[in-house]
Amino acid sequence: MSGPEQSPGFLLWHTTLRWQREIAAALGPLDLTHVQFVLLAYTWWLNSQGQQPNQLALATGTSTDAKMVSQVVRTLEAKGLVRRETDPADTRAKLLRVTEAGAALAPLAIEAVDAADARFFAPVPREAAVSLLRRLLDPPQ
Repeated sequence: MSGPEQSPGFLLWHTTLRWQREIAAALGPLDLTHVQFVLLAYTWWLNSQGQQPNQLALATGTSTDAKMVSQVVRTLEAKGLVRRETDPADTRAKLLRVTEAGAALAPLAIEAVDAADARFFAPVPREAAVSLLRRLLDPPQ
């Protein structure tokens, strides 16, 4: 019988926790949590592509819970990083746009996370890591 150190799930759990600590340390000086970073960066990227997503599109695109997105977006709005506007086509929906401060912070945060990722994944060739993670995320049918 093999121990937990031979369990892929156990190793993934510990690896994920270590990676999350690295990302939190990288984002701490920018006063962002990991979830805030993901939602800010994704909104910034969509805005740069000419899109103004609503909160549901943001939740879908980031694979996060819609209620959590709503709460985190309110926090980002309170920090002056994101603006929520009523969608003229659906008054129940809120369209999202990064503010000037959010547009200045997003690239810095992305750079910090990219550097943390580079350090964390350095022992493994980037292409191999990306390939493995993609295969695990979307296995063949």
